[in-house]
Amino acid sequence: MKTMTMMKMMLVLSAVFCVSADVSHEGILVTGCSDTDEEFLFGLDGEELWYADFKQGKGVNPQPTFVVPMDVPGDYEYALSEQRMCRNILKMDREAYKDLPLERDPPSSHMIYTKDTVELGEKNLLICHVTGFYPAPVTFSWTKNGKNVTEGTSMNLPFINKDGTFNQFSTLEFTPKLEDTYSCRVEHLALNHPQVKSYDVKVSQPSVGPAVFCGVGLTVSLLGVAAGTFFLIKGNECR
Repeated sequence: MKTMTMMKMMLVLSAVFCVSADVSHEGILVTGCSDTDEEFLFGLDGEELWYADFKQGKGVNPQPTFVVPMDVPGDYEYALSEQRMCRNILKMDREAYKDLPLERDPPSSHMIYTKDTVELGEKNLLICHVTGFYPAPVTFSWTKNGKNVTEGTSMNLPFINKDGTFNQFSTLEFTPKLEDTYSCRVEHLALNHPQVKSYDVKVSQPSVGPAVFCGVGLTVSLLGVAAGTFFLIKGNECR
């Protein structure tokens, strides 16, 4: 686990646990806090399954609309209790690590691709994905033909990698029109200059979405154990 100190400090606690089923699965619980940010999410096999939106005061299921959402009574209240614990630990860590320098890992060159095969005039989704950075988060911004775009954009919470770095993605809803150009701009503490990746709309462009976006979406075959694993993490966490 990495710990950062500077003008503000962020603490990330993670727990990995095993799930008993016909095949082996790996779940993860992440609790993060700083002076300004809060994070609580539950993942399964590297997928983001549920997270707490503390600004809206509710839990969020980020799965595609065709997936039955996971709803466990008391899940948001549990996230709030984990935040209180995180802030108590953060207070102690500030004293213990106050003289340590800040660690920074820059993100790898990000990817931009469509969710579905491009068909002119048909609604689609642009996905901008970046990984390998520390600390979290990165900042995303989108442009269309050189002009800033905010409508139709969304961003997931940072998801921790096995090496302690993070990955994160942002999406943009768009309707492909020939020769339109979109760009995704990524900013991070470890970058001297923002990273910018462009996407040009062309006829008959295949999508890498089915191969890549499924890596950040929930695999349907795992849903049978999803609810049970969330109860496991509450009652039998392996810290």
